[in-house]
Amino acid sequence: MLKLNAESLQSGTIRRSSDIYVLSTAFLSLLAIVGFALYGLPFFYDFYMKEFGWSRTVVTSGNALGKLLVAPLFGFIAGWLIDRYGPRRMLMAGALMTGSAMIALSMMDSLGLFYVAYIFIALGYVFGGPLPCQVLISRWFTKNRGKAMGIAYLGIGTGGALVPLIAAGLERNIGWHLALLTLGFLVIVIAVPLSFFLKDTHSVKEKEADSGPQIPLSRILKNPLFYVLALGSMCSIGAVGGVNQHLKLYLRDLGYTQTEAAGVMSLVLFMSLAGRLIMGFLADIMKRKHVMILIYLIVGLSIPLLLMPEFPGRIYIFAAVFGIGLGGDYMIIPLMAGDLFGVKILGRVMGIILVADGLAESLTPMLVGALYNEASASYMTGFIVVIAMALAGALIISFLPGERKTAD
Repeated sequence: MLKLNAESLQSGTIRRSSDIYVLSTAFLSLLAIVGFALYGLPFFYDFYMKEFGWSRTVVTSGNALGKLLVAPLFGFIAGWLIDRYGPRRMLMAGALMTGSAMIALSMMDSLGLFYVAYIFIALGYVFGGPLPCQVLISRWFTKNRGKAMGIAYLGIGTGGALVPLIAAGLERNIGWHLALLTLGFLVIVIAVPLSFFLKDTHSVKEKEADSGPQIPLSRILKNPLFYVLALGSMCSIGAVGGVNQHLKLYLRDLGYTQTEAAGVMSLVLFMSLAGRLIMGFLADIMKRKHVMILIYLIVGLSIPLLLMPEFPGRIYIFAAVFGIGLGGDYMIIPLMAGDLFGVKILGRVMGIILVADGLAESLTPMLVGALYNEASASYMTGFIVVIAMALAGALIISFLPGERKTAD
C-alpha cells in the first residue's frame, strides 16, 4: 500500500511538472511571437510614416499582405503538420522566422523588404503562434482546459503590455531601428529554448484524447456550424485588429506623446491579462457559447468610447474595457471549436479558422486606414464599421448550440 501511494505521489508530481512545462512553453511562445510581434510592431508605424513618407494604409498593409499570402497557403498545412508531428518543431520554426523578420524590419530601406519581412512574420505566426499552442493545451489538458488556455494566453497580454514600454525606452536611447532589432533578438531568446526541449511524444492525456475513430475533416467542412463559428470569429477578430493596429496613430492624433501612447497600449494588454483569466474561468463553469457572446459584446460596446467627446479618463476607461474583451477574444475560439468538433483534428480545424480570422484581422486595419478622414483627422467612419462587425459577430455566434461535446 505504501509502495502504491509512493508511486501515485511520484506520478502526480511528474504530471504536475509536465503540466507546468507545457504551460510555460505555450506562455513564452505566445508572449514572444504574438505579444512582442503582433502588438509591438504597431508602435513603430509612425516612425515608418515619418522616415519613409508612407500612409496609414501602407503601414498597415504589411500585416495584410503577409496574412493574405501565407494564411491560405500554409494555414491548413500547419494544422496538418501539428496534428501529425506535434508542435515542437513548429514552435521553434515560428520563433526563428518571427525574430529574424523583425530584425530585417529594423534594417529595411524599401517597401519591398517591408513586405518580405511581414510575409515571414505571418509564417512565424501560423507555425509558432496560437495554433500549435492551442493544440498543445487542448490535447494535454482535459478537465481544466479553459483555465489552462487562459493561463497560456496570459503570455500574449504580458508580452503586449511589456513591449510598448520596452520599445519606447529603447527608442528614446538607441533609436527605433536598434529598438526593433533588439526586440527581434528577444523573440528568439524567449521562445526557442523551452520549445527545443518539448517532447513530441504523446502524453497519457493525448492518447486518451486520440482514442476512438478519427473524424474525417470532410465531415467538419460539411457542417454548417463550422462556418457559423468561422464567420462569427472573423467579425470580432477583425474589429479587434482594426482598432488595435490604429490605436497608437489615433492617440498621436490626439496629441499623446510617445511615452503616453505606449502607456495606453500597455494598459490595453495589461487588462487583457484579467480578461483571459476571467473568461477562462467562465469557460469552465458555463456554456462557452455564452462566454463567447459576452466577449464580443464587450469588444463592440467599448469602441464607442473612442468616438465620444473628451471627458476625464475616457481613453483609460476604453483601454480597460477593450483590454478585457481582447483578452478573451482569441482564447475562446479553440475552446468553442473543441466543444463542437473535439480535439482529435483541432489542429486542422483551427488551421482553417485561423486563416479566416487572419484575413479579417489583416484586412480590417487597411479598411479603417482607407476610411480615415485626413481633412478632419477623424476615425469616425472606420470605427463605426468595426463596432458593427463586433456586434454582428455576437449575433452570429448566438446561432451556435450551447451544449458541450464530451466525446473527447
